[in-house]
Amino acid sequence: MKLYEFEAGDLFRQEGIPVPDFIVTDNPPQARRAAEKVGTPAVVKAQVLTGGRGLAGGVQAAESPRQTEEIARRILKSSIRGLPVNRVMVVKKAEVAREFYLGVTIDGLTGKPVVILSTAGGVSIEETAKTHPQMVVSRQVSISTGLGLPEAKEMAQEAGLDGDESTAIAGILHKLYHVFRKYDAMIAEINPLVRTVKGEYLALDAKMEIDDSGLFRHPGLKLSAEDPLASPLEKKGRQIGVTYVELDGEIGIVSSGAGLAMATMDIIGRKYRPANFLETGGGISEELLYNVMELVLQKKGLKAVFLNLLAGINPIHEGAKGIVRFLREHPTDIPIVARALGNRQEEIWQILREGGVEVVTDVATEKSVEYLFQLLEETR
Repeated sequence: MKLYEFEAGDLFRQEGIPVPDFIVTDNPPQARRAAEKVGTPAVVKAQVLTGGRGLAGGVQAAESPRQTEEIARRILKSSIRGLPVNRVMVVKKAEVAREFYLGVTIDGLTGKPVVILSTAGGVSIEETAKTHPQMVVSRQVSISTGLGLPEAKEMAQEAGLDGDESTAIAGILHKLYHVFRKYDAMIAEINPLVRTVKGEYLALDAKMEIDDSGLFRHPGLKLSAEDPLASPLEKKGRQIGVTYVELDGEIGIVSSGAGLAMATMDIIGRKYRPANFLETGGGISEELLYNVMELVLQKKGLKAVFLNLLAGINPIHEGAKGIVRFLREHPTDIPIVARALGNRQEEIWQILREGGVEVVTDVATEKSVEYLFQLLEETR
């Protein structure tokens, strides 16, 4: 789940990261009063879950409370990359002496957290790494030991910082990693962290994305229920506990693993377009796969559904009962083809066949998908 800037800023502040005072509002007159409270010159920032706000006119400075109201009114009538702006943040403009980049994310190859520090803030870290790699310091850390203050200090010194500045930046970097770890984040980023002309350090932007599968561990988080980037079906997938991404295709996919789902999508993509990405993860049950079938079959324009299930620790035989129960209660004319292998596979095949599912016992996903293609050709 992506957090709005003000949501991430609140979490950063709670964990001791210096964040300037701000007020969030959806009302231009309230934006004027906010500027009177935080002080001017102020900055009005659109709150949308996408980048490129500045280039799209979603971040503007105001010299007075009256101008703050005028700017807020314009921004609240606009959209950024197709997303309507429903709220703005009003924050006092900082007098910046120096900018930094601080971030923590997950390395896609190793699965370990990567902590990044750059002395070039306020710009794309990817561009900085490409054009000025000497200005970027990164370090993989163990998920069990994390990033201690001594390691953060070493990174600050490697970036060329010393004295009080090295100590201050290291302390904030250490706290940022703590936020990342505490809230099961996929990314936590400050761009820029600034040192003001008065010597204060402030996080002028806050970016955070929390792993959906870890949200249940944080029931106390007060996050926006809305997610304009997710379709209704994607939101439903989140509610029932699976990873579902809606795509513009006609073959529904149900898979018991993410890698298996990606491979299935690639093979189906040779002749047809996948209608979705869906992986159940662990914890398969009769009720879960009943809900999964309901979810997948809600997609309009489906021509078939392909089930690719591997029974290891997952009790696929129980999930098969949920699939069959749904199909009996909600009959469909489109082909449902299943490849199910592993623990108790003969029992799984029998359950699915009795429910009208076309079961392919071939070990290879490719052969199973070819059978699906054949069925579709026959029904043309």
